[in-house]
Amino acid sequence: MTQDDTLLLVRRAQSGDRLAFQHLLEGHYTLMHRVAYRFTGHAADAEDVAQEVCMALVYKLAQFKGDSQFSTWLYRVVVNACRDYIKKNGNRRALEGGYRELEAHADAEAQELRRKQAWLYAQIAQMGDDLRETALLVLAEQQSHAEAADIMGCAESTISWRMAEIRKALKQAIGGYHE
Repeated sequence: MTQDDTLLLVRRAQSGDRLAFQHLLEGHYTLMHRVAYRFTGHAADAEDVAQEVCMALVYKLAQFKGDSQFSTWLYRVVVNACRDYIKKNGNRRALEGGYRELEAHADAEAQELRRKQAWLYAQIAQMGDDLRETALLVLAEQQSHAEAADIMGCAESTISWRMAEIRKALKQAIGGYHE
């Protein structure tokens, strides 16, 4: 779906077009679930967050003014929903646990990749909220520094500084990583 198509659906949905709203959700549900999964580390939690975002979009969509791309705005909505979900549920499940379910069904090579990813997510999970959220957006979601800054509501230079801090922390952690 092109940005123009998305913007047209947004405008129609904002005007009360239910079918446009449905298409908008269908076109972006995977993104919402993927981001929620990366932040929560568990499929069930990600499903809960994605559903909460879908319900909230009925009201939040009116706040979208078109100053940024819809996907950037939606990332911000999902990230905020993840923050709220984690606070509300009083849990901060370790992200490395999110891959155990997958490892049971994968071959040895895929298991090794997931083990390394789990280590990386575990390291990221130990970082402060701002660094962790920056790492997930830039590294896992492949957002540019400018896009991540827009999503997180800060300067691009702040994202660059955070990424430098993340790299420094990961280099230190690698020294203690045993294969």
